[in-house]
Amino acid sequence: MKRKIAISVMLVALVMTAALIGSAQQQQLEPQDTTGLPAVSWKRGLALAPVPLNMEGKNRKAVGTGSYLVNAVQGCNDCHTNPPYVAGSDPFRGQTAQINATNYLAGGTHFGPFTSRNLTPEPPSGMPAGLTLDQFIEVMRTGRDFDNLHPQISPLLQVMPWPTFRNMTDDDLTSIYQYLSAIPHAETPK
Repeated sequence: MKRKIAISVMLVALVMTAALIGSAQQQQLEPQDTTGLPAVSWKRGLALAPVPLNMEGKNRKAVGTGSYLVNAVQGCNDCHTNPPYVAGSDPFRGQTAQINATNYLAGGTHFGPFTSRNLTPEPPSGMPAGLTLDQFIEVMRTGRDFDNLHPQISPLLQVMPWPTFRNMTDDDLTSIYQYLSAIPHAETPK
């Protein structure tokens, strides 16, 4: 009888151990969102945002992932914020970086005949750069310039690195769009 109890206790212990191991492995898998980034990336993205975010009606993970892609992976600020850093806070001059939150992603940086676009939500629609999600994805995949600002040169964006962005997943691009829709509107500096 004692042997049967001992075997039963061992079996219960083995089942519980297997369940705990399986649970731990599942928890390691669950923190990843649909982009494949670990939870720490989207959480880090929220912490990196240099402006207050309007999270009303938005998916936290998507906004955080978008911020991570915009602020940690890509250099969107360097072209779409003019100037990109607060005076005395330019990392390219060996200074501690502080992003220019006043003009954050409002465009206005000149590249010859081209000027970076304002990516902030346009009032009253709240759509980033005035684009729907489908239009935004089309721009990122094809380089199409919906404003057609330089028809004499090309119907495509010439400075924007869309040939790189086009390789991103729909989830990545949707996350970037969600992030851009969560930042405050800013006017392009004159």
